[in-house]
Amino acid sequence: MMILPPLGLYLHIPFCRQRCDFCAFYLEIYHESRAETFVRSLMHEIGLSAQQHVATGRPIQSVYFGGGTPTTLAAAQLIAILSEVRKHFTLASDCEITVESHPSTIAEQDLVQLYQAGVTRMSFGAESMEDGDLARIGRPGAVSETVTAMTQARAVGFSNINLDLMYGLPGQSLAGWKRTLAHCLTLKPTHLSAYALTVEEDTRLASNIQRQLSPAPDEGLQIEMDEATQQMLGDAGYERYEVSNYAKPGYACRHNMLYWTNGEYLGFGPSAQSYLDRIRFGNVADLAAYNTSLAESRLPIEDRTRLSEEEQLRDAVIFGLRLIRGIPSQHLHQHAANYGHATITARLLAQQLIEEDGERSRLTARGLLQADTIAGQLY
Repeated sequence: MMILPPLGLYLHIPFCRQRCDFCAFYLEIYHESRAETFVRSLMHEIGLSAQQHVATGRPIQSVYFGGGTPTTLAAAQLIAILSEVRKHFTLASDCEITVESHPSTIAEQDLVQLYQAGVTRMSFGAESMEDGDLARIGRPGAVSETVTAMTQARAVGFSNINLDLMYGLPGQSLAGWKRTLAHCLTLKPTHLSAYALTVEEDTRLASNIQRQLSPAPDEGLQIEMDEATQQMLGDAGYERYEVSNYAKPGYACRHNMLYWTNGEYLGFGPSAQSYLDRIRFGNVADLAAYNTSLAESRLPIEDRTRLSEEEQLRDAVIFGLRLIRGIPSQHLHQHAANYGHATITARLLAQQLIEEDGERSRLTARGLLQADTIAGQLY
């Protein structure tokens, strides 16, 4: 009997209370009636998709509620969605179940309910531990709310908690970033994600920079901040396992590892992406169209691409190089041969942006700072 590889489920909750200046994700501003309609659609999609896409009994290794802000929904709604998932899929006994949250959108009672319903991991979008930074990126809420959410999550029983941070924010200094990291470490999360601020087109931040109301990110400063992050988090016992992700031993995010190791996942909700049986497919990024499709019992899938073996290897190389452990060298060179990238690969090795030892190739410390650029060159 063939053992089916584990599968992850991603649920995109598209609502936020407001849009932050840097955000380019698909989202809708939360209204109660829209949320109720969406939850009905999502539950219908889960049932339809399970029927159409997944072999009965295939184990689900991770369930990830992302957004948007999943906790704009009531805890009871999130729990109803999770119950629907359990009804149609077989969750592994050690399934990782993550809920992302903006700290200002969750109360202790919500955390109690989520914990009792089997959620195993909370991920709080702190972004910074300095209120001035939050104000300058148009992010609602206060640092005190992150501290409260972390403390309450611990108190109700969560032992696996991530904090999301961003560095290189407008007006943020190296000293300010180090203060944010130091403050986070006092809260003892098991996982930290630290992303360099990137300016996305058509965001308020891009417009503010263009109008000289906000400074553009300083790449040199971001490199210093990245180095400080490695140093401080490494000293505190966190292992960097991906370009932007650090974890205490045993606490790497299993759901995100699926993306970086070419694993399979099914996405639900508007704009959610899936990868199954060599096919990448995505849902329509429009809540009204999503609801209409599901009201007619049609899956809201908009685009499908079947990957050739060469394209599968390309994606495995591009995503796998984000991991600190790197990839088999033979994969890198086979991909380079497939796509005519042998010269580029040789140059990256000569520039010491990629290093090889024996069987494996990985980005060097300098290469990690340019991971997105290198991915573009190897695509």
